[in-house]
Amino acid sequence: MADRTPPLSIEELRALVAGGEIDTVVLAFPDMQGRLQGKRFAARFFLDEVLDHGTEGCNYLLAVDTEMNTVDGYEMSSWDRGYGDFAMRPDPATLRRLPWHPGSALLMADLAWEDGAPVTAAPRQILRRQLERLARLGYTAQAGTELEFIVFRDSYEQAWDTGYRGLTPANQYNIDYSILGTGRVEPLLRRLRNEMAGAGLTVESAKGECNPGQHEIAFRYTEALRTCDQHAVYKTGAKEIASQEGMALTFMAKFNEKEGNSCHIHLSLADEHGRSVMAEGDGMSEVMRYFLAGQLAALRDFSLLYAPNINSYKRFQPGSFAPTAVAWGHDNRTCALRVVGHGPSLRFENRLPGGDVNPYLAVAGLVAAGLYGVEQRLELPEPCAGNAYAAEYEHVPTTLREAAQLWETSPIAKAAFGEDVVAHYANMARIELAAFDAAVTDWELRRSFERL
Repeated sequence: MADRTPPLSIEELRALVAGGEIDTVVLAFPDMQGRLQGKRFAARFFLDEVLDHGTEGCNYLLAVDTEMNTVDGYEMSSWDRGYGDFAMRPDPATLRRLPWHPGSALLMADLAWEDGAPVTAAPRQILRRQLERLARLGYTAQAGTELEFIVFRDSYEQAWDTGYRGLTPANQYNIDYSILGTGRVEPLLRRLRNEMAGAGLTVESAKGECNPGQHEIAFRYTEALRTCDQHAVYKTGAKEIASQEGMALTFMAKFNEKEGNSCHIHLSLADEHGRSVMAEGDGMSEVMRYFLAGQLAALRDFSLLYAPNINSYKRFQPGSFAPTAVAWGHDNRTCALRVVGHGPSLRFENRLPGGDVNPYLAVAGLVAAGLYGVEQRLELPEPCAGNAYAAEYEHVPTTLREAAQLWETSPIAKAAFGEDVVAHYANMARIELAAFDAAVTDWELRRSFERL
């Protein structure tokens, strides 16, 4: 059974508020980009009024672009519909302290309409729906996300003022696994590790990565919804902690022409007693083979969920450790899908997502793809034993435009998520593409201003 024990109970919160240790409660939900949106409440008011009854938020929060501009094309929210409210209902199982904000606690909200119906396009609801489908087969999903980021000595304000050019990375060279390199940034990394632990996350390790200033902090896998909630809290908290240190960090998929920020997602299945159902003897179970075959079958159609932004597709370069081939292999980092572990730890890793991914949508995609494989009893092809970059496999989408078209016309996506959800996120992609197509980039200026 999934563990829903909160890091902080409501009873503990009441005691901390009465004792003056907690004075602020943040109620938040993930938006289409996976960012936390919501309100800060006086703690006593939250306990007296909001905990049982919820609060409201403008429904345009699931119908704007990345810069929070109102845009056209969303059925659920528009000027014609008056931009009304939806209800934000607290999930007590997510209550936790926020050590980087003194006197503060946070919990996640689920979104509902006035009549109580769930907001089907909300990322947390999309994941819940897929997990409910999985539960009907007697399974639960365990997931882990591995977020990479690049740290800069500049503040976010300095980065903004310079147009994000000429920033100073926290390390000047490749520090992959380097203890010396991570030691140079240890004051920040230590805060991230310790304060995330204080927020209820189980920290495993921190390590350097390839791009100058690039690092990764890993957290222990857990039940899929909890993993995604923790991912969202960590991503927000890491930026806030970096800002408090006068530094900045980015999770964008491809900051420069060097190695991008990945977010590999590991997933396994367990039965109702918490026992893994992925392994059988020394190999994979029938369930895992179907589930993995489903990943391959739906990978191109679901790429919008794994790589949701224009910048996401800059990662997919040969020899970059970001995948280009729709292939799977045993411990093979050239494939989009990598099978690792043994016995109870056997699982697969999807290597498509970057640091910009919305974890709720990506994990929902993994579950839906796996269910498609199980329902269709798909046969798993032979693994790739060599270099998938150089082999003859289908290619992952190379642009957001290609991924959006595959998503919008996918019968697998429509059957799993519903036509309303497919249309909602296809519109999100169209909005981003229109904004990018209208922009004049630095690349164009450098090549064209004088020489053309």
